[in-house]
Amino acid sequence: MLQRIFTFFERYSFGVCTYLGERFNISISKIRLFFIYTSFLAVGFPLIFYFFAGIVLDIRNYIKRQHTYYR
Repeated sequence: MLQRIFTFFERYSFGVCTYLGERFNISISKIRLFFIYTSFLAVGFPLIFYFFAGIVLDIRNYIKRQHTYYR
């Protein structure tokens, strides 16, 4: 059951932690823990940042796909 939950979130998440980890060469698990702990301390503000960053990354990937499609 727990593995199904992890698989669901990994499949349908925005990939923000992965992007930040690759960009700044930091462990992805440390970034995820950072978001979790700061969400408890800052009453969900990091979640707002996470969803906003996810939307920006999704739009960015969409634009890249459209740009390569029309070349």
